[in-house]
Amino acid sequence: MTTFEQLGIKKSIIDGLKEIGFEAPFPIQEATIPVLLSGRDVIGQAHTGTGKTAAYSISMLQNIEPNKTIQGLIIAPTRELAVQITTEIKKFAKYTGVKTVAIYGGQGMGIQLQALRHGVEIVVATPGRLIDHLKQGSIQLNEVKYVVLDEADTMLDMGFIDDIRFILELTPVTKVMSLFSATMPPEILRLAEDYLNNPKQFLLDADDLSGEGIEQAYLVIKDREKMQYLIQLIQENKKRQTVVFCSTKNRTREVARSLRQSGFNAVAIEGDMSQHRRESSMSQFRRGQADILVATDVAARGIDVPQVALVVNYDVPNQEMVYFHRIGRTARAGAKGRAVTLVSYSSIGDFNLIKQQIKVDMIDLNEKLGIPVNIPDPLKREVGQRRTFGRGGGFGRREERGGFGRREGGRGGFGRREERGGFGRREGGRGGFGRREERNNTYRRTEERDFSRRDNSRESSSESRRTMHHVSRKPSQRRRW
Repeated sequence: MTTFEQLGIKKSIIDGLKEIGFEAPFPIQEATIPVLLSGRDVIGQAHTGTGKTAAYSISMLQNIEPNKTIQGLIIAPTRELAVQITTEIKKFAKYTGVKTVAIYGGQGMGIQLQALRHGVEIVVATPGRLIDHLKQGSIQLNEVKYVVLDEADTMLDMGFIDDIRFILELTPVTKVMSLFSATMPPEILRLAEDYLNNPKQFLLDADDLSGEGIEQAYLVIKDREKMQYLIQLIQENKKRQTVVFCSTKNRTREVARSLRQSGFNAVAIEGDMSQHRRESSMSQFRRGQADILVATDVAARGIDVPQVALVVNYDVPNQEMVYFHRIGRTARAGAKGRAVTLVSYSSIGDFNLIKQQIKVDMIDLNEKLGIPVNIPDPLKREVGQRRTFGRGGGFGRREERGGFGRREGGRGGFGRREERGGFGRREGGRGGFGRREERNNTYRRTEERDFSRRDNSRESSSESRRTMHHVSRKPSQRRRW
C-alpha cells in the first residue's frame, strides 16, 4: 500500500492528514498527485466521494509558500461546494501556514475583502463573485501557480463557461492546471484543449453509474403516501443521518416542516433561503445537531458528511446524472450506504428510464414488503415512457423569452435570441425559466441548450452554437420542452 510519505508529501501536510484520519491515499490521489507534482496538467473524470478534493489540494499545498500572495485558485459551481472545499483544505493545511478563503455570492463583500487584505495563498471561488473581485481589483491572479476547475460539467450546465474563459485569460500562461468533472461533454473537452497543456487523463469511474457501496431500492406508491413511508425509512435508519432530496423549493420546505411536526430534528436547505440560513442548516447537520437534511439539488454538490447512512429521493430526479449525484451523498470515502427512491404513479415512466442506466439490480420494495401497485387507468399509458411535459415552467415564446436580466458589461440574460449573451444568474443557479414555484433548481436538462463560446482572441463567436448532452439517449426518449 502506497503512503503519503512515499509520494513525497511534506511532513506538515501529512500531520494535518493524519489528524483527520487520512492514513493512505485513495486511488485517485495515488494516481494524480505525482503527475501534478511533476508540473503536468491533469484531466480527472471522477465522481463525488472519490477523494479528488484531497488529490488536487495536497498537490497544491506541496509547492505553495505562505507569503500572503494568491498562488492557488479553485473554481467551483456553487457556494456550498466552495465552502466545503475550503473547509477541507484548511484541515490539510493546518500546520503549513497557508491560508485559504472562500469567495462566493450571497456573503457580504466586506467579509471577503477583510480576509483578502490579511493575505491568503489559496482562493476557492464561484465564477460570478470572483469576477466581481477581479473587476474592482481586490483579487489579482498574476502570481497564480495552480488552477483547478472542480465540477466543470456543472459549471457548464449553469452557464458559467464564458465566465471561466474570462477568468483563465487573467492567469499566467505558466501554471499547473487540473480539471475535474463527473462527465466530459464536448464543450468541456474544448475548454481543456484550449487551456490545458498536454494534460494527463485519468478516467477513473468513467461512465460508472453503479453507485458502488450503495444499496439502491425503490418504492412505487401514491404521492400522498410518501410522508408515511419516509418516516418509516427514517425510523429504520436508527437516528443515523439522512438526506432527503425534493424537486422543488416549496416541497423541500413542506417535507422539512412535516418531519419536524412528527418529532424529527430536520433542517432544510433550498435556493430561496438566505446564505446565513443555508450555512446554519448545513452547520447543524455536519455537527450532528440535526439528523435529517431536506434539500433541493442546488445543495447536492456541496454536501460531504461521512456519517450520512441514508439518502431518500422524495421526488424522482429529472435525469440520470442528478440521480447519481443525489445518492452519492452516502457511502462516502469507501463507507456503505443506502438510497431509496419514492416513485409516485405519475413518475414511473421517468424512473424506468433512470433504472435502465443503473448497472446494479435495484431492490423492489413493493415486492419485498408486499405493497401493491394500483396504477389509475389514465396513467397506465404513461408507464414505460418518459412524460413529455416539462418540469421547468417553460421558456416562453422563442423570440420574446426573457429571464435573468443583463449583467454589467451587457453580457447577461436570455433576451432575444439574436442579442442574448449566455450568462444566467450567477452562483446558486436560480431563476429565469417559468414560474418561480414551478421551475426546477440547479440541474436543468441541457439537451437543447445553446452555448456560445469565444475563440482564443477573446472575440465573441455568436454564430458558433452547439447542442450539449450529458447522457446520450434515443431521440424518442428525450424530453420535449
